[in-house]
Amino acid sequence: MALAHLQYPLQTPKNSSTSSRQQQTKKQLLQPMLEKAGDAIAVLDPSGTLLEVNAAACHLFGRSRRTLVGKPLATFIKPVLDITFDVNQVSLNGQITIICPKGIERHVEYTLTHNVYPQVHLAIFRDLTQRQAQAEEELRWQRQRVELFSEVTLKIRQSLQLKEILRATVTEVQRILRADRVLIYQVLADGTGKPISESVLPAYPAILGMEFPEEVFPKDYQTLYAQGRVRAIADVHSPNAGLADCLVEFVEQFDIQSKLIVPILQNLNPPSPSPENSQNQLWGLLIAHQCSGPRTWADFELELMQQLADQISIAIAQAQLLETLEERVAARTAQLQKMNHNLQQEINDRMQAEAALRQSEEQLRLITNALPVLIAYVDHQQKYRFNNKAYEDWLNQRPADIQGSHLQSVWGEACYRRMQPSVEAALDGAVVTYENEVMVHDGSTRSVNVTYIPHLDEQQTVQGFFALTSDISDRKAIERMKDEFIAVVSHELRTPLTSMHSALKILATGRLGTLSVDGQQMLEIADDNTERLVRLVNNVLDLQRIESGEVTMDKQAHNAADLMIQAMEAMQPMAGQQGVTISAYPKDILVWADADYIVQTLTNLLSNAIKFSLTDGVVTLTIEVRPTPEDKTKKEVLFQVCDQGQGIPADRLENIFQRFYQVDSSDSRKKGGTGLGLAICRKIIEQHEGTIWAESTLGAGSIFSFTLPTLKR
Repeated sequence: MALAHLQYPLQTPKNSSTSSRQQQTKKQLLQPMLEKAGDAIAVLDPSGTLLEVNAAACHLFGRSRRTLVGKPLATFIKPVLDITFDVNQVSLNGQITIICPKGIERHVEYTLTHNVYPQVHLAIFRDLTQRQAQAEEELRWQRQRVELFSEVTLKIRQSLQLKEILRATVTEVQRILRADRVLIYQVLADGTGKPISESVLPAYPAILGMEFPEEVFPKDYQTLYAQGRVRAIADVHSPNAGLADCLVEFVEQFDIQSKLIVPILQNLNPPSPSPENSQNQLWGLLIAHQCSGPRTWADFELELMQQLADQISIAIAQAQLLETLEERVAARTAQLQKMNHNLQQEINDRMQAEAALRQSEEQLRLITNALPVLIAYVDHQQKYRFNNKAYEDWLNQRPADIQGSHLQSVWGEACYRRMQPSVEAALDGAVVTYENEVMVHDGSTRSVNVTYIPHLDEQQTVQGFFALTSDISDRKAIERMKDEFIAVVSHELRTPLTSMHSALKILATGRLGTLSVDGQQMLEIADDNTERLVRLVNNVLDLQRIESGEVTMDKQAHNAADLMIQAMEAMQPMAGQQGVTISAYPKDILVWADADYIVQTLTNLLSNAIKFSLTDGVVTLTIEVRPTPEDKTKKEVLFQVCDQGQGIPADRLENIFQRFYQVDSSDSRKKGGTGLGLAICRKIIEQHEGTIWAESTLGAGSIFSFTLPTLKR
C-alpha cells in the first residue's frame, strides 16, 4: 500500500512540556543516524507528518528541510489523499511517486519500520527512476535491436543482389552494435582472402578490397571456423586472447583493439535429417572491430552476429541460384530470340521469294515456252515451282501437274539417283553441270546436259536453283561416231606405223648402208616423228578403250611402295638423259588398285615432270595416308609428284586434264607431248574412285596429286 495512505491520528499529549522534551530527546537520538545514512530517510509521527528528514531525503524530494518538516508526507506524493489509517493496516513496503518542483516525478520504493521509538516511525526511500529508466532504455534498445535485425533479415530475403545485401548488412550491423568497423571477409580457394564489404567510422582506416596472404588466416584457423567456431576477443593484447605476436602486430596497423568473428558457412550437401552427415564449407567471416579500446561483447551481440551470418549464407545461396537461373534464362532467351529471328526471317524470305516468283512467272513462262530446252525452278525442298512447256512435250505432263511435285516423282527413282548428288551440290550453293540419260514419255532415252544455278537471297542463303536441261543426243551420237572413227583409224594406223618405225630403226643402225650427214639427220627426224605418232595412236586407243568401258580394272591389294619403285625405275633412263634427279619416298601402304594402270599413271606424271624440269632439277614422288575430306573417319592414300619447272598458269589448271589440251603447244611438240597423257591419268583414277588435280606456281613448279582408297569398298 502506498505511503501516501499513512496518516496516523494525532494524539495530544497530556503534558505539552513533557511532550516537547520527549520530542527533543527523540531528535537527539535520531539525528546521528539520519545524517550518516546513505539512503533517503524520513521520521514520521503516527499521523504521517514528517518529523525529520536527512540530506538524502531533501535531495530526493527536491526541497529543503524547512519545507518538508512538519508537513504531511501525503502533500508530496501522488495522489494526495486525506484519509487516515490505522497504523496496524499500513504496508511495510511498497512504491510511491514523489512530486518534485516543476512537476518532476520520481518513482521510489519505501520501507517502513514502525515504532523505532514510541509513536515514531522510520521510512527509508530508494529512487527507482534512474533504474527504471535504465531498464526501460535497455528494453527499448533490445526491442530496437530485434526490430533492426528483423529489418536486416527482411532486406536480405527481399534482395537478390548479393553486393547490395552485404553492403546493407555491414551498415546495419555497425549501427546496431555501435562498432567502429564491420566487414565481411571472403575466403578464396587458394587460402588467401579479402574484405568484400565494409562499414567503418571515418576516424579509422578502411581495408576494403585489400588482399591478405594465407599466413594471416592459416589452414587450421579455416578448419576451425568451418566447424562453426565463434571468437569474441575483448582485448587483442590480452594473453587470454590467444593471438600470436605476429597477428597482434598485423591487427595493430588497423587500430583493432577488440574483435568479434563469426563464420559464414555454406552447406555443400542437400538437406538431410541427420545434421552430423552435413558438410559445411567456409565461405567467409562476419567481423566486428572495436578500435577505440577493448570491449566485452554481450551474448546478445554474439547471437545477433550468428543469426546474421546464417542469413548471409542464405543470401549467398540465393544469389548463386539466381546467377545460375539468370544465365540459363539469358541463354534460353537468346536461343529463342535467335530461333524466332531465324523463323521470321525465313517466313519473310519465303514470302518475298513467292511474291517475286508470282510476279515474274507469267513473263518467264512466255519467254521460256518458246525455247526448246527444259527450264525449271526447284525450291530447297526439291519441289518444282516453275517449269516451261518443254516438260509437257518431253514427259507428257502439264506444268500445272508438275507444280509442287518432287524431282523423284517426276523423273523416277533410277534417274533421280543419278541426279541427286548434283541436286544436293546445287542446294549447297555450287553451280553444277553434268550429263545424264532420261526417259521421255514415248519410252525413248535421251542424252541430256543439265546445269543447276543456285538461287541466293540477300543473305546469301540458297532458296533453290534454276535447272536448264538440253538434249545432246545428236552430239553424243556424233561423239560415238567420232570415237569409233578414231578407234578404227588408230587400229589401221598402228600396224603400218609400227612397221615404219621398225624400218627406220634398222636404217638408223647403219646395217643397210651408210647415209650422209644430212640423210642421217633426216632419218632421225623421221624416226622421232614416227615414234611420236605411235605414242599418239597408243594413247588414243587406250583412252578410247577406257571411256567406252572396254577396260576392266583388275583391282587387288598392292603395296604402294612397290608401285612407286616400278614407276621410278622405268623413268630413271629418261631422267638421266634430261639431267634430272628423281627422289622417291615410298611407304608400305596397302592400296586397292590395278597395279599396271597405277604404274602407268605414275610414269605419265613423272614423264611430264621430267620433261618440263630444268637441267639439275629434282622431281619428288611422295605418298601419305590422310582422312578423306568427306568423312574424317575414313582414310585415303595421297600420291604427289612435285617438280621445279616453269609452272602452269592458274587459269589453265582446270583444262590440262582434257584431251589434246596443251599449255604451250609449241613447247610440247618440242618435248614430244601428245596432249592425252593427263586425260588418260584422270580416267584411270576415276575408274579407281579417286580424285586427281594439279597445283602450280609460275616459276616455282607444279604438284600433281591423286588419291586411292586404302581398302576395298
